[in-house]
Amino acid sequence: MPILVIGGLFGMMLLGADDTCAVADSSSGLSIDPASVPNATIAGYTHEQLVNAAYVVQAGKDLGLSVRDQTVGVMTAMGESSLRNIDYGDWETGGVTNPDGSRTTSIGLFQQQDGWGSRADRLDPYKSSTMFFQAMIDKVPDRASLEPTLIAHRTQVNADPYHYEKFWDPAVQVVEGLTGVRTGLNGSDGSSGGGCAGLLPGTVNANGWASPAAGPIVSPFGMRLHPIYEDWRLHSGTDFAGGGCDGPVWAAQTGTVTFRGFDGRGNGTITIDHGGGVQTKYLHEYESGMLVRTGDKVAAGQQIGRVGSSGESSGCHLHFSVLVDGQFVDPEPFMSAVGITLGQ
Repeated sequence: MPILVIGGLFGMMLLGADDTCAVADSSSGLSIDPASVPNATIAGYTHEQLVNAAYVVQAGKDLGLSVRDQTVGVMTAMGESSLRNIDYGDWETGGVTNPDGSRTTSIGLFQQQDGWGSRADRLDPYKSSTMFFQAMIDKVPDRASLEPTLIAHRTQVNADPYHYEKFWDPAVQVVEGLTGVRTGLNGSDGSSGGGCAGLLPGTVNANGWASPAAGPIVSPFGMRLHPIYEDWRLHSGTDFAGGGCDGPVWAAQTGTVTFRGFDGRGNGTITIDHGGGVQTKYLHEYESGMLVRTGDKVAAGQQIGRVGSSGESSGCHLHFSVLVDGQFVDPEPFMSAVGITLGQ
């Protein structure tokens, strides 16, 4: 039930008639009671981790920080401890020492050493989050002009300034999932994209279907010489030029997103279940180009992504697959049967 509640919140935000693109006021923080966190999973983080994220969010709210600042805090805790309040750190796991040769004493959500505060405070999720935010305020007064990963780096003084970058999108998902509010925070720079600004709807036919991308077909379904591995194998979908990098990717039909992320070969992938044994897959988006989340309800012709070149790709294009009862089928005749001619 809690998972359904979260899914319902996202569904209302994505499909509501009047407030589809409504976003939080970026200057006003969000509030969440850690005791109210449902027993659910968001972006791969489970209940214990989500409760800790709620403490981070609330600590930022109590300091009067913005939604972006709060999300930076969640991102940093993800990068430091995977949102787990652990009582050990880099010395115990990797023998890491400080520049003076002394053992590191990192613990808690933010892996804070002795200089941050007492052991009890560093192991208190709310107090350790407050200490992080206070340091961020003092050390990074120009943070509004910096990428989130650089804000975290300046606050934590870690070795790699871009260590936290990959945690930004999951942090946005967690904050939105816990609060039920669309933040409008998009991309690795943490800028506000204004909700649905810039998204383009596709054309839906009388049968309720839409082409998944614009542009000509550049590689059809069937056996071919793989352009990267140079061996003969089944090409399990139809490739579109898709209008080039960042061109719109549209849902072929109404359904539910069952997967959003990277497959085992690094391909950015969105999978939609349309019911009746029919699924569609959309490959090669970058992280920032996947505009929906697992569990979202999407409409035919809704822009769900942007054309990219992640994974096994030699250039920006959309790989579109259709599965019927779990088996790949040729998308061109399948879509033709529902009134869509691909590549036009």
